[in-house]
Amino acid sequence: MSEHVVIAASDGVADLTPVAKFMAARQLRLKAEADRIEAVKARGYVPEVCSDAIPEAPARGAIRVFQPMSLFPDGENDWKARPSGYRGRSAMQCADVFDVMAAKAASNGKPAPFTRAQVAAGRYYRDLVERHACAGVRCSSVEAIRSGGGGSGSFIDAVLRQREEIERIQRRIGTGTAMAVRKIRPSKRGSRVNITDRRLVDMVCLEDKPISAVLRANGWSVRGQTSGALRQVLAEVLERVIL
Repeated sequence: MSEHVVIAASDGVADLTPVAKFMAARQLRLKAEADRIEAVKARGYVPEVCSDAIPEAPARGAIRVFQPMSLFPDGENDWKARPSGYRGRSAMQCADVFDVMAAKAASNGKPAPFTRAQVAAGRYYRDLVERHACAGVRCSSVEAIRSGGGGSGSFIDAVLRQREEIERIQRRIGTGTAMAVRKIRPSKRGSRVNITDRRLVDMVCLEDKPISAVLRANGWSVRGQTSGALRQVLAEVLERVIL
């Protein structure tokens, strides 16, 4: 048990000695460090319904839990969907921005902000861009790939098809303006800038930013009216991508 020397002044207020002050500050630092470590561990927590083989990983970020399903024979000519997780457990998947926005809406008692088809379109665009960026092509442009030699023709053809598909989606996204600064004097406009449809889709789908982060990054205040308007535009743009 530790002992501290305390000197009381004439008004009854304790006057801590330097040693006691040092020990008190040390206790505060230790508590702050323990709270920090606990917060880090909480970010890597694995739900009990998931496999015990999944390691704790604080850097993993937000996750969503789901039950893998597979088709199993049911009689001679029929099939039945049944859970197929490891040891009967649920599985985990890193949550993207669409999962985060849907979870936030559900916590507020609201429906999902986007339909399944719209979410699938946004994820398809994201996956396509990521695959194309990681294709490992030595030349920096599609024109150079067409004229250059070397490499497998089928590989180059696949890369070109990916690029054409990306361009097709971007044409459907269009060049419209999702959020425009109209008739506002520069002195009162502040840091607000126009948010184009393409910039909106790229920030959400490719940069994994929610609507609120898109607004802040472009100098707009995050309010119900602006958030709802931008969310509606994104839904309309993703609907065009589906077609």
